[in-house]
Amino acid sequence: MQAIETAGLTKLYGRSRGILDIDLQVAAGEVFGFIGPNGAGKTTTIRTLLNFLFPSRGRASIFGLDCVRDSLDIRRRVGYVPGEVGFYPGMRVREFLVYAASFHSGEAVRRIGDLSARFELDLDRRLDDLSFGNRKKAALVQAFLHQPPLLILDEPTSGLDPLMQKRFFDLVREENRRGTTVFLSSHILDEVERLCDRVALVKEGRLLTVESIGRLKERTYRKVELRYPEEAQAAASILPRLPGVDAVTQENHGLRFHYRGDIRPLMQALAGEPIEDIRVEEPSLEEIVLHAYEGGGGAA
Repeated sequence: MQAIETAGLTKLYGRSRGILDIDLQVAAGEVFGFIGPNGAGKTTTIRTLLNFLFPSRGRASIFGLDCVRDSLDIRRRVGYVPGEVGFYPGMRVREFLVYAASFHSGEAVRRIGDLSARFELDLDRRLDDLSFGNRKKAALVQAFLHQPPLLILDEPTSGLDPLMQKRFFDLVREENRRGTTVFLSSHILDEVERLCDRVALVKEGRLLTVESIGRLKERTYRKVELRYPEEAQAAASILPRLPGVDAVTQENHGLRFHYRGDIRPLMQALAGEPIEDIRVEEPSLEEIVLHAYEGGGGAA
């Protein structure tokens, strides 16, 4: 069973675009990244999945349950952190978390102390008095309380300092090892690369691609640097003729270039070269995404 599945999912705001024809499958037990700049449609997709917004057309399901017809059953199975956190006014952190836990089993109440200590969250403070980062901590704790089979996290680390971000990453990995599916929406590509098996790139409400991070890297150029004990002449003439080679620049004792594709043909072509050193740098996820957006998605 797929944890999340959509077909032609579309949400329009009058004449304005929300999301258009989103076809997505997220496997149970997967950590899945949903990447895009602000305004790309990430939050609209999540709110439609959770039936906070009614789809204009198309369908969506979570664990085989229809996101419109079975929305109450779905919410029992989901831990959700919104990008913009809001709470009932006047409540203390402890009151809020006990209230959130009351919708689930007794184990959820017992986890309040442990999770709050992990995020150094003061249970006696009023929610209204908390900083943005501490409000995000409270939202994270409530999402993890009942150990849901699906976590939907919309920009979960915004407002967290580096130490709290690390604790969040560790907690996500722990829950995933327990079998929890994680749907992580973010524009912070470093955290997506740390956690996710596959990613979907979304731009202007449409999916550009859905790939594993490894596959995205394979299909995007690597940066290669060759160093020679003396001036490089032969390789400078060989490289432009090789498929996948681009942007060759020559230095006094070396060459730099971009290479896309299976690296074995390149190694075979260079086997007879008197190379002193070779350096191959994999592209970062940020470089991949920028390349995809600039090229309209086809190159990715």
